Amino acid sequence: MAPQRRAGSRAAEERRRGLSSVIKGNSQKDSHQKWLKVAFLLSSVVLGCLLSGSYLFSEEGVTEVLGHYGEILGDRFIEVPCSEDYDSHKRFEGCTPRKCGRGITDAIISRVEAERIRRIAEKGLSLGGSDGGASILDLHSGALSLGKHFVNLYRYFGDKVHDIFSEEDFHLYRELRQRIQQQIARSFGISSSSMYLTKPTFFSRINSSEAKTTHDEYWHPHVDKVTYGSFDYTSLLYLSDYTEDFGGGRFVFMDEGANRTVEPRAGRVSFFTSGSENLHRVEKVHWGTRYAITISFTCNPDHGIGDPVLT
Repeated sequence: MAPQRRAGSRAAEERRRGLSSVIKGNSQKDSHQKWLKVAFLLSSVVLGCLLSGSYLFSEEGVTEVLGHYGEILGDRFIEVPCSEDYDSHKRFEGCTPRKCGRGITDAIISRVEAERIRRIAEKGLSLGGSDGGASILDLHSGALSLGKHFVNLYRYFGDKVHDIFSEEDFHLYRELRQRIQQQIARSFGISSSSMYLTKPTFFSRINSSEAKTTHDEYWHPHVDKVTYGSFDYTSLLYLSDYTEDFGGGRFVFMDEGANRTVEPRAGRVSFFTSGSENLHRVEKVHWGTRYAITISFTCNPDHGIGDPVLT
């Protein structure tokens, strides 16, 4: 009988071991499943934060949104190292950039004022307009897009210009230009009196029409100081709203490793030093119409221009 008891004991022991192995296996499986759930939840939270916050993923990589169209910004300024572009031009102490960067503000021009100055652009561009997607109106030089070319609106339309624009229009234009100039001077620690308006300074109207000439191809990356040697500080006043008035058309700073965008909002001012530290482009407009003014400044008085005058 003793051998039978030993055999029974061995069988019982094997059953206990088997049961223990099953329980251990199930426990490890449950633990693994719990970790998978935790990892999934964490990755979902991180992805949600990225997509709903200031960072987005696009085909071009990570994009940081410096100014959402739905938020109202006080003064936001990001300093970046200056490029060597300014070394190849005559330097003007107290003006030529030694501090470089980019800023955004919704605090100096109201949406009502932006609507009023947008009407100036609409009135002027009603006289012409490009056959392609980008039309220009320069009140300083008189340049106006017309078909595939440009005309001088003051000469081309003569006295009719006085039926389109008023002295109040030009006064508002000058006033807003001065506020932007003062904002740039404060942000970069220079005197506004050392800055001079320079050309080209112009209204732009962009829609989704197919480009007809190279002047319509506004979306190419560029550096303002390289394109226009006189530029030291560039600013844009937006006159329409991203996602409400148009789609696409965001302003993109192209930095190494990431793009940083500004979403237009009527009354929003974006400004930056004009060198290679601020390589940029504008996204193609997919629908609607985007209005803005580019207002540029130089430190060289020889390249300065005056405010437009209705004569």
